[in-house]
Amino acid sequence: MDNLRISQYGPCGLLVEFADRVDEGSLARCRGLLRCLEENPLGQLREITPGFCSLLLEFDDAKGLANRYQALRKLLQFAKAQPKEEAAEHQIPVCYDGPDLERLAQRNRLSVHDVVELHSLPIYSVFLIGFSPGFPYLGPLNARLHAERHATPRARVPAGSVAIGGEHTGIYSIASPGGWWLVGRTNAKLFSVSKAADQGSKEAFLLRQGDLVKFRPVSSLPNLIERAK
Repeated sequence: MDNLRISQYGPCGLLVEFADRVDEGSLARCRGLLRCLEENPLGQLREITPGFCSLLLEFDDAKGLANRYQALRKLLQFAKAQPKEEAAEHQIPVCYDGPDLERLAQRNRLSVHDVVELHSLPIYSVFLIGFSPGFPYLGPLNARLHAERHATPRARVPAGSVAIGGEHTGIYSIASPGGWWLVGRTNAKLFSVSKAADQGSKEAFLLRQGDLVKFRPVSSLPNLIERAK
């Protein structure tokens, strides 16, 4: 893969910068780099932290970092961008009854029906996992739904809350404070504390960066999970 910038980041880290702006092209490059690193694991690699336009690789120690730099640069030359057609897709049921739904519709001069239709129509890409364990930043979000975050965040937002913040939509994976507009809720379990403890981080998360998400409107949600178990 061309136009990669690799630099040392702290005593034990290497930062791979692969794009200058966030779009579907940068996400395709990110998918390809992650796949390449999964299929060709580097020795003593402790953790990979993906960003919008970068990957941070953290190793167990600083010894041999120069050799790892060379190995990484050589390896990533063979990485190929992975288009979203090759990404995993998740169907997530959403009950659109959030406490901010009507207020968001009024703010953006839409009907509640319009908000639900505009929000549930696209197939979203997971551009980033962050803020809390398993929380997905999904996009692109229709510009008619964009809304600045609340000036005063709620002290507690239940897990499973489907929300809009700025130019993204997302799902609260655990109960936490939050300032996004709450438009609905899902019983999809995005993060499991028990799996994180017993099986490792990969099994603990429903979504990964680069995955696709399609919201499916439903009238009710039995067994709504409000906290990760």
